[in-house]
Amino acid sequence: MKYHLLALAVVAVWGVTFVCTKALIGAGMRPAAIFVCRFILAYIGLWIYTVLSRKPYRIWNGWKDELVFLILGITGGSFYFLTENTALAYTQACNVAFLVCSAPLFTAIFTILYSRYGKSRFAKGLEEVRLGWPLIGGTILALMGMSLMVFEGKKVQLSAAGDLMAIGAALCWAVYSLFMGQITREYGTLTATRKVFFYGLVTILPFLGGCKDSFSADILCQTAVWGNLLFLGLIASLVCFLAWNVVIDKLGNVTSTNYVYLNPVFTLLSAMAFLGERMTLMAAVGSVAILIGVIWAERATKAQGAS
Repeated sequence: MKYHLLALAVVAVWGVTFVCTKALIGAGMRPAAIFVCRFILAYIGLWIYTVLSRKPYRIWNGWKDELVFLILGITGGSFYFLTENTALAYTQACNVAFLVCSAPLFTAIFTILYSRYGKSRFAKGLEEVRLGWPLIGGTILALMGMSLMVFEGKKVQLSAAGDLMAIGAALCWAVYSLFMGQITREYGTLTATRKVFFYGLVTILPFLGGCKDSFSADILCQTAVWGNLLFLGLIASLVCFLAWNVVIDKLGNVTSTNYVYLNPVFTLLSAMAFLGERMTLMAAVGSVAILIGVIWAERATKAQGAS
């Protein structure tokens, strides 16, 4: 139960990050620059904690594992945030919210396929997913609830570039969820998370060419900017990524990722608290449908080796 509550807490914080990111973009920062600032803060924080706690750590354990960490840094870091934030420039925000939060569906599909056909050690650490009505029905109900929340009767406008980027973000998170649990068990939460942050920062560097204005004194000297960056870097990234990697390890990759369906609920609640938005009837119904769908879909999974 404590890991389920931890998953809820993490998703609640990640729901607030939408409001923080929106404030930073409004202040003149670009998405890639926001990612760099928050991950640098988190990475420095991880190293400080590592040194002060005197915990053992490994820098290198073979190029194959480093390749896995590179993939995790891309899918859980640089490319995930780039595709998600860039999608907002090409398509409706409601399209992005809906498509990105389809990550649990892709995670379940990838888990079924990889556990059946994969031959590496990562296949053994995945959850056992039963393809039946609990998974299908819970997923459909959660997706229907999300559609009620994010669209609310709005006319759907399709954009190939934006929608494909949003789907790409969902696929990135599904791949991250597929491998992160096993790598966390082998390396420990602290070392695994630190390596993911490192490769996330390395792979974002080629996209910083047009972000010089984001680091100007006029922007960085604003109190609100630093307040949001500190929250995103130290709470939403450092603390929440550590906690989420523990959740993936303890609950399993599918069960934990199902909580992503609740992200729009917490985003709406934070928008009500900080931006003065109101909850509509459709949003309330959608929230209940998502919650029931998550609980129903969870019955399709059985963690292997979870404790």
